[in-house]
Formats: sequence, structure tokens, C-alpha cells
Amino acid sequence: MPSRRESRVGAFFDMDKTLIAENSGSLYMKHRYEQGEIDGWELTKGALAYLRYKAGLLDIAAWTRQAMLQFEGESEAELDRQADAWTVDKVVRHVYPEAREAVRWHQAQGHVVAIVSGATRFVVGPLAKHLGIDHFLYTRLEVLDGRFTGQVIEPVCFERGKIHWLEQLVDDQHIDLARSWFYTDSITDLPLLELVGHPVVTNPDPRLYREAARRRWPVRFFQPPEAAEAAQPETPRAASAPSRRRRSSGARR
Repeated sequence: MPSRRESRVGAFFDMDKTLIAENSGSLYMKHRYEQGEIDGWELTKGALAYLRYKAGLLDIAAWTRQAMLQFEGESEAELDRQADAWTVDKVVRHVYPEAREAVRWHQAQGHVVAIVSGATRFVVGPLAKHLGIDHFLYTRLEVLDGRFTGQVIEPVCFERGKIHWLEQLVDDQHIDLARSWFYTDSITDLPLLELVGHPVVTNPDPRLYREAARRRWPVRFFQPPEAAEAAQPETPRAASAPSRRRRSSGARR
């Protein structure tokens, strides 16, 4: 009889406010404003949309479909080139040191590490490369003859859409979700948190914080890179196991 393939452990990370201390969409809108590609009103609308999202008042899937129309007709290769440079210049500096350590620890354990984000691959891909992460799932944009059509390939990688895009990776890598980990800050990721054996709530929004307390899930509060750098001794630390201790609400900033 052929031997059964041994199952593997997954370690999945949301991106914004989980791996990085900022919202990547807001960073990109600011970048486009600085480059003169959008005006102040468009920047303001983007900021207001983010506030509505944090308050749970934004239909993020519908907003994403609308927002992606701005790329209609643009070159995929050119956006790839711009995104690599922009991510290195504007995004990498915001990686939480504790998130970086968590990624390294899971990699050292031989876990299948993946970023699962509602952003597009033009942010997620370069960040994954920087962190040495081989797998990343993201909102996909339709391309025809090397140019964007302005359409999203459904479903948007958000809420249960994340589970849709994760299923292929789980099958391909023979991942046992009951032994796997998922890190996120957002209540919108509750469906995926419920699927894994090791949910880890990081820098949570108020609704997820209450849910985590009710379910006794571990909660971690990562320090922003600047604060962590100021607090750390100069001697580098080895990657260590993620803490399972739930911190008190007094640790929030």
C-alpha cells in the first residue's frame, strides 16, 4: 500500500495591523498623493473609507471592486516594478519586530507559513519576499493582454473569501487546520480564526478583543517598530515561540 502523506502545520498571517503597523491601503493612497496621481479629495475619501471599515460600516468587498477600477488599462508589468520599489521604501519599515519573530519561529518549526490578505499581490508579494515567506494569498485582479481590466477575480480575499483562496493551499500542502495557527487583528477574520486550532489575536479591534476574551483566545499586542527598537538591547535575539499568554487590556495603546 502507498504510504499516507504526513499532514503539516500551517501558520497564516493577516497583513495590515498584524504583520505591519499600518494599513497598506492608506500608505498607498498617501504615496499616490505624493506622486501627484490623486488629489487631496481622493486622499480624504480613502481615509474616510478606512475609518468606516474600522467601525464596521463599510462593505469592503464592494469598496474593493470599485477601487480596483482605477487600474483599468494600466500595465501589469509596470505596476509590478513600481510595487517592488514602493513596498521596500514605504512598507517594510512598518513590520512589527514581534511579528517578524513569530514568522521566523514558525519557519524554524517547519510550518507552512503564508500571508492571507485582502490586499493585492503588488503589496503582499514584495512583503512576503522580504520576510522569506513562500506562500501568499491576496485579492486577484483580472489581466488581459498584460493590462488590467479593472475587474476583481471573485471572491475578494476578505472574510470568507480568505477561506476560499486558502483551501487550495491547504489541499496542496496537506495542512491540518486543527493543528494550525492564524494571526489577525480584525473581527472580519473570525471565520478563519474559528477554523484553526491555534487562533492568535494580535492588536485587535474592539469587537475582536471582546470576542477573544469571551472565547479565552490568546491576545498579543505588538509594539510599533520604533517603540520596539528603542526598548530592545543591541544584542539580537533568537526566534522564540509565540506567547500563549493573554495580556490584560491595560497593555493596549
